[in-house]
Amino acid sequence: MPKFKGSYSPAKSRSSKDSSVHSPDSSQPKPPPMNRKALIFGLMAVFLCGLGFTVIAPVVPFLVAPYVHNPGEQALMVTLLTSVYALCVFLASPGLGALSDRFGRRPLLLICLLGSSLGYLIFGIGGALWVLFVGRIVEGLTGGSIGTIFAYFADITPRERRTQYFGWVGAMVGVGTMLGPVVGGLLAKFGYAVPLYAGAGITLLTMLFGLLYMPESLDKSRRLAKISVDRLNPFTQLIRILSVRHISRLLLSGFLLWLPNGSLQAVFSQFTVDEFHWQPALIGLMFSIIGIQDILSQSLVMPRLLKVWSDKQIAALGMVAEIAGYVLIAASALLHLYPLLIIGMFVFGFGDSIFGPSFNGMLSKSVEEDEQGRIQGGSQSIQALARIVGPLIGGQLYISLGHAAPAVMGILLIAGAIVVLYRRVGVPGQVKQA
Repeated sequence: MPKFKGSYSPAKSRSSKDSSVHSPDSSQPKPPPMNRKALIFGLMAVFLCGLGFTVIAPVVPFLVAPYVHNPGEQALMVTLLTSVYALCVFLASPGLGALSDRFGRRPLLLICLLGSSLGYLIFGIGGALWVLFVGRIVEGLTGGSIGTIFAYFADITPRERRTQYFGWVGAMVGVGTMLGPVVGGLLAKFGYAVPLYAGAGITLLTMLFGLLYMPESLDKSRRLAKISVDRLNPFTQLIRILSVRHISRLLLSGFLLWLPNGSLQAVFSQFTVDEFHWQPALIGLMFSIIGIQDILSQSLVMPRLLKVWSDKQIAALGMVAEIAGYVLIAASALLHLYPLLIIGMFVFGFGDSIFGPSFNGMLSKSVEEDEQGRIQGGSQSIQALARIVGPLIGGQLYISLGHAAPAVMGILLIAGAIVVLYRRVGVPGQVKQA
């Protein structure tokens, strides 16, 4: 996500580059050797999380429809449900990350997965609009599982290969993200709530799988001795994380990118219904494009890019691709041509698929091992904040200025994120601790 000013040089010696981001004291305890069992579980967990999260995506507008009176109100409720979920993630993520640094990743991850399963179930039962919001609140309060999973991978992977492993995580999420919307769209033929029940079952299955097979990744010798109450406060932690100069610059650029991404995620289903009159199966197929791009990028593109480019350069490429994707999505609305939307989603998906691993790699390398949960939780909190504001702004733009407006917002904000990166950041690989 982050890019800083200065000239890029091909990453011939990546190890020296990575070590310059953060050089841990050799006296600090080193993480244990790679645990293959932990690696397999982690990859399975992110696959099932991706599947469970996206299986509901094609049907949300149809679940809201019985409780509203017009398309504008329907679009507003869909975006509000997204924002409420993100607000709860924002409030919970730093605390969950800090608690995982203190008590280990395993118990926190299992609790998060159980809560997500319950949230899906409540949303599926429905019966009233407020019940849908309760389901999203429950799911959001335990929605820090992705941050905990990233901390889990940071524990079990060597620092110099962390971006590569985060790429694997992206690929597995991609497989789940690809299959989830397709499965959800097909299940919707049996009822719009059925994908929600499937999401609950898949997430519960992940939790049970972890309960039986997940090894703890954070050794007791590397855990925090204690955590203060203020460390559980999302606002306090947000201020502290942003006070670290190189982290704040990284996250600011990420925030500007996540803002329109959150808007796109929230309005996309409604957009396809209003603009092209698509049904859940076709909407699910469109959502799966992002997953397909993740798979292709992590298996074919990222390994080659990592040989010649730095994390920062790869992230810059991803941001440019996302801008191009937004241009095509906006054009599809203005010209009423769905082929432009399909091409735009492929281009956007490519950018998103290479940006995420690069950003998480840089972020992970910026802090000590016992801070991984906190920093990943903080990152999830910033993303959640963007996904609170993004859908609200995007929803209002969608209703008042037209269906292309949220994509235009994406073009402008990501362009601003690139400016922040190049103005604010030092020479790649020379980021220093504040």
